[in-house]
Amino acid sequence: MEFIDTHVHVNFPTFEDDLDAVRLRWLEAGVGALVHSCVTPDEFDRTAAIAARYPEVFFAVGLHPLDVERVWEASLPERVRTLARSNPKVVAIGETGLDFYKSTARSLQAEAFLAQLAIAMDLDLPVIIHCRDAAPEAADLLRALRRDRPDDRLRGVMHCWGGTPEETQWFLDLGLHISFSGTVTFKKAEAIHASAQLVPDDRLLIETDCPFLAPVPKRGKRNEPAYVTHVADRLAQLRDTSVGAIAAQTSQNARALFRLPQPLDLTPAIATPAHAE
Repeated sequence: MEFIDTHVHVNFPTFEDDLDAVRLRWLEAGVGALVHSCVTPDEFDRTAAIAARYPEVFFAVGLHPLDVERVWEASLPERVRTLARSNPKVVAIGETGLDFYKSTARSLQAEAFLAQLAIAMDLDLPVIIHCRDAAPEAADLLRALRRDRPDDRLRGVMHCWGGTPEETQWFLDLGLHISFSGTVTFKKAEAIHASAQLVPDDRLLIETDCPFLAPVPKRGKRNEPAYVTHVADRLAQLRDTSVGAIAAQTSQNARALFRLPQPLDLTPAIATPAHAE
């Protein structure tokens, strides 16, 4: 049984001292591929080094909406474009999007979001979209973009999705995938549960968004990719199917969206952890 964690932050300092051990746990859990999502282009070199070390790690390059005020400049989109072209393990643009929960820089966030969407469409890469307290604005922006560029394909995923079923349908209608994180395991997350039941099989993805939002029964701990199995388990319950079916479907969807290679034989890595190689 293979799982693909479509959104991780494994270059964060919290993993610095034990990433080899974390990797061994995700391999033992059956995680056969991961997509690391950069929050700023400054992460690129560190993430590329991890991706070079671990063949199952792929990544996205972009600028998170909550970092826009700190690092946005006119040359940044071209930098993102150049970096995306520079490494074959870059499989997406992001994470980008809108976050109106903690920031009032709405126009600047929209400018950065549009610039990164344009790069994704120009390069025919999917976009990883962060959306918090901004679903109507994000949907309107994406609809306008599709009207302006009707001949260009918009591919992507609403990551760590926490919206209502109505909002979920907006983004499904735009052709996007929906990815669920540990929040789908939370007892009181009724809107997320309803959304998880709504998403068609071929648009469903799973993620941890580690080190954040550890799922039940790991709440309160540092999240890590091995815990994506708990997300799959809860989705199986909500969708009245098996964990195996969720694993197979979401892995197939992830490989198609991010154009990931066929599953790798990672058995030697389990037998011989990276620190011992």
